Amino acid sequence: MSNRARGACVFLAVLAAAETALLAEGRIDAANARFSNMYGATAIKYSLRSKLLGRRLVEVGIVPASGGTRPLLILLHGRHDVRGRFVAFPQKSGPESMLSNALFAAIAQLGERAPTVVLLNGGSHSWYHDRRDGRWSSMILNEAIPDAIRRFHVAPGRIAIGGISMGGYGALHLAALRPHAFCAVGAHSAAVYETFRAAAPAAFDNAADFARNDVLAAARHGRFDRVPVWIDAGMNDPFHDADAALASVLRSRGGDVSFRSWPGAHTASYWDAHMGEYLRFYVSAFTRCSALNGPPATKPQSRRPRPRRRHRA
Repeated sequence: MSNRARGACVFLAVLAAAETALLAEGRIDAANARFSNMYGATAIKYSLRSKLLGRRLVEVGIVPASGGTRPLLILLHGRHDVRGRFVAFPQKSGPESMLSNALFAAIAQLGERAPTVVLLNGGSHSWYHDRRDGRWSSMILNEAIPDAIRRFHVAPGRIAIGGISMGGYGALHLAALRPHAFCAVGAHSAAVYETFRAAAPAAFDNAADFARNDVLAAARHGRFDRVPVWIDAGMNDPFHDADAALASVLRSRGGDVSFRSWPGAHTASYWDAHMGEYLRFYVSAFTRCSALNGPPATKPQSRRPRPRRRHRA
């Protein structure tokens, strides 16, 4: 073997090792978790060093069984894990709380259409917006999502975002900040509040913080007009009425919104029962989303021809 060929082999080996280290910092074993079957997918736990927050965050990625270049689905966890217990150490268990047999089964049922799924960390009660204790929305948009794109080699321009409870609000808020970045947004039992007085004490710093991050106001100002939105809530969910109000605002603007109200409450059994519908919504949005031009407009915007200017002599 020539020196040039030997050097090329060494370079490729180093590159492969670097990519492996970047991707697989730790694999999650179903035998040691709250689920029993991963249906051939690989769940990877990795660490993101956030300069904006000044801390490391544990994140989780799910790579479907057959691998390959795929769209990216970002899912955001709630303030409580999916079994209803408060997450005392969110940096260790926040994203992992979303792992379930229902999620892995839904990914497997999609086959070759399944996206890479990344579960991002939002702390215990950030509500995923910039606030006194940290720049959470800036971290997700400018650090965590770009890192996931590099780490998992996803299809460019094909990203959707969704979440459960606090994460459902977070997905809406992030899509309102950057609507052209996402093919779709899903809000599952989203922890949306119509007024600051109605909000949980941990959700916003004060009334001014609520006003800056009010997703209902964002909807009224057209921030979701160009992105497909899915909203659902159980009939006995405490957030049902606020979620329905948000869907009504979006419909009044002619937006592409799907609202579902099924029997159930703010519980893991409700989300597990509909996980398949959630993922099919995202996959449908990916097929309509241009990899080059970003999310499509929900309806074409007609433009009036500009009158020609008359030149004065």
